[in-house]
Amino acid sequence: MAHAFDDIHPFACRQGKSRQPLFHIMGTSPESDPPSGTQAIRRAAAVLRSLGKAGAEGVTLAVVADDCGLARSTAHRILRCLIEERLASAPGRDKRYRLGELVHELSLAPSASMLEVAHWRPVLNAISRRTGATAYLMRRSGVEAVCLAKADSQALMRFVPVEVGQRRLLGVGAGATALLAALDKEHSEQIIDLIAPGLKPYPRLNPQSVRSAVRMARKTGFALSQGTVVKDGFGMGTAVPSASGAPSLALSIAAHASVVSESTIEDWKRVFLQEMSDRS
Repeated sequence: MAHAFDDIHPFACRQGKSRQPLFHIMGTSPESDPPSGTQAIRRAAAVLRSLGKAGAEGVTLAVVADDCGLARSTAHRILRCLIEERLASAPGRDKRYRLGELVHELSLAPSASMLEVAHWRPVLNAISRRTGATAYLMRRSGVEAVCLAKADSQALMRFVPVEVGQRRLLGVGAGATALLAALDKEHSEQIIDLIAPGLKPYPRLNPQSVRSAVRMARKTGFALSQGTVVKDGFGMGTAVPSASGAPSLALSIAAHASVVSESTIEDWKRVFLQEMSDRS
């Protein structure tokens, strides 16, 4: 059976004022890998992930280098090449780099992710319509969860803490917690140890609170996030059952905490189960 995080890849965790990059489970990094074509690919992939994590806001050279554990000169050289290949966009007056046009063009090609989104899009729309909350489809990607799709609610006050393409550490938010809880205990514990430094930006999250949320998710089938990631926010998520191995997809919603009560939560759980059952 494949290791629960065979696909773990570079991401950055904030530790005090500096960032400590965490790479493959064996402890290698783009800067420490022996010189090779593989090293160059790893470095470029790490830089692209840093740009993707920043989203439309973009990211500075210093942060890219910090994220990826690279010297600024190395990060700058990689960025220049990515710009030439249209995988990154040249920085403007704000000196921030963003993903390039080619990334979007490549994403339009048929892929397994597109099929997953197409399959679950009707469920997302139905859950959002029936709950009045923003609904998300999340996928586990190493020690992170990436947002594949979202359905906006029609509520007057929409609550949208995550955008499509953004990434979060497993355990940060309801969908990401549901995916963490879907792993076996040994692997989830290893991941919690890995992401611990990355929880520092979230004052209400720590390894103990993540473990508690995981236990609750395993007990009830639903992960809840109540003001732990975004102030005044509420999230609820559940993993999508998989016929082979641990689930890699999760459905979740986000709403203002002010509209949530115990009865509301129970109603929303029934909506999830009904819509998922109709689509499976």
